[in-house]
Amino acid sequence: MLDTGLSDYTGKHAVKILLISIGWLLLLAMSWPLALLALVLWPLVWLLLLPFRLLGIAVDGVFALLKAVVMLPARLLGAAKTAP
Repeated sequence: MLDTGLSDYTGKHAVKILLISIGWLLLLAMSWPLALLALVLWPLVWLLLLPFRLLGIAVDGVFALLKAVVMLPARLLGAAKTAP
């Protein structure tokens, strides 16, 4: 089967994009200046929020490391029981 590269844009992600598009079109129909302002400001808001997303990824990595360190003795003891 050929990989089209669109596997990431299926399911919930596609529905989210569709709802955002419909919402923006409704805003355009009701108030076109506000819709254009939202269209222009969205990349700026995304850039402002980018450091917080990176911080979230880093914190998630720290918690994953802590979980791995805490669970290591249990994994080692569990592995000893299953070995023949």
